[in-house]
Amino acid sequence: MHVHALVATSETDPLIPGTIERRDPGPRDVVIHIAWAGVCHSDIHTVHGDWGPAPFPLTVGHEIAGTVAAVGTEVSKFKVGDRVGVGTMVNSCGICANCQAGLEQYCLNGNTQAYGSRDRDGSITQGGYSSMIVVDEDFVLRVPSALPFETVAPLLCAGITTYSPLRHWGAGPGKRVAIVGLGGLGHMGVQLAHAMGAEVTVLSRTLNKMEDGLRLGADRYYATADDKTFVELAGTFDLIVNTVSAALPVDRFLGLLRQDGTLVNVGAPAQAMSLHVQSLLARRLSYAGSVTGSVAETQEMLDFCAEKGISAVVEVIAADQINEAWKRVLSSDVRYRFVIDASTFA
Repeated sequence: MHVHALVATSETDPLIPGTIERRDPGPRDVVIHIAWAGVCHSDIHTVHGDWGPAPFPLTVGHEIAGTVAAVGTEVSKFKVGDRVGVGTMVNSCGICANCQAGLEQYCLNGNTQAYGSRDRDGSITQGGYSSMIVVDEDFVLRVPSALPFETVAPLLCAGITTYSPLRHWGAGPGKRVAIVGLGGLGHMGVQLAHAMGAEVTVLSRTLNKMEDGLRLGADRYYATADDKTFVELAGTFDLIVNTVSAALPVDRFLGLLRQDGTLVNVGAPAQAMSLHVQSLLARRLSYAGSVTGSVAETQEMLDFCAEKGISAVVEVIAADQINEAWKRVLSSDVRYRFVIDASTFA
């Protein structure tokens, strides 16, 4: 199938409208008519070569919400017309220890990403900046009816990327959690941590978004550009989730942790970051990383958001606004996630 899409042809050229080829659906495949596609900073990092060379031409996008257009003969979980979502993964080996444990996001043989990966038919996967996608049913999520449809797509990356570490490290009543950055990921992390019952603090470079942060559920909001923040909050937090895609002074943030606290990175800056091991030793601290969640955990997150009334804050754009939107993402001029209206693909 040839479908309409936005295509990157190099690291420097703007995205252009074009077409991409989707594989013929197999017996376990779900054909999804895309309605909404979220714009993630990872899309920009990939195209710009920040994490290595990309396989051009490439269509990016791994925050996908739409409706089922067709199903294969062996599909049992979905039917035509269902509201569904697809996140960062579209397959994994299924046989390694991590896949067998339900942790396909950490597939030891490398999971198949929504874009830029080698698909099972040998082609390069193409992402959600397009009008249609074909995905194995085991990597398709059911979208609860309570969620406003245009806000769903960002949950499939920004939502689960913050939900997973919050759940893994036990955010909840009696826990003090800090979210570094109030962007696409951060604004989800604040809402989720608050809904889990944690005491939530936002650590942002300035106080410009403080009103938003408090409205989204933060109990406190501090500017990291102010050196007094690191004095006042020293030894405060059980968990810090760093959502920003820029290199941070890790040692300074480790100083904000309590005994046995954890600083976990979910943002992926292009630059290397370093720390002094002594920063970890004194209070048995941990410095960790986390990617997306498993398919099961992502479904759990969607259901949790529906139950708690949590949505991404979005700005809907047409397909022909994508290059301007990318510029605005790079200048942090979005509150808090761009979502492409896929009906505007030519």
